[in-house]
Amino acid sequence: MEVEMKIRGLMMDPVTNMPIVILKDIGSDTVLPIWVGVYEANAIALEIEKVTTPRPMTHDLIKNVLTGLDTQVHKVVVTELREDTFYAVIWLERLGQVVSIDSRPSDALALALRMDCPIFVEDEVLKNSKLAANVSDRVTSEELRKWLEGLGDDTGRARQPEADGWSEGRSAHRTILAIA
Repeated sequence: MEVEMKIRGLMMDPVTNMPIVILKDIGSDTVLPIWVGVYEANAIALEIEKVTTPRPMTHDLIKNVLTGLDTQVHKVVVTELREDTFYAVIWLERLGQVVSIDSRPSDALALALRMDCPIFVEDEVLKNSKLAANVSDRVTSEELRKWLEGLGDDTGRARQPEADGWSEGRSAHRTILAIA
């Protein structure tokens, strides 16, 4: 069974300095953190903040191609967790034919935001993920709880990378949301 989730925001792993996408079950307090690369997090953050770039970024291009081909994105699903790697599928429909496309979760999520389609996680992924249950040793559940409580209706504060760390601010090229 699939569980519908929303992107609640992005944060930085305080140990590895890698971005984490936070998915939250729309019907409960269950959260699923997924570690992603900086560029993938940037693609998600740009859309969360509705930042327009002078030229289409990769996920914008994919949206434009799908729209131009009259193809609908019905949903994206995080389908599997295998050897600490999440897997996802993008469900498309064109001319009455439904097609599933294998994807990295970060790309599926970035596209879902742009196409305004629902995001699901297989309940087996949630059950098998130690991260969903206790949010991992890398980020304590208390840190995550405080961060999520502070989100309200928006998704957090924009932060941008500098050579020696993260500073307050906003950049159309490198926006990341992080724990303040």
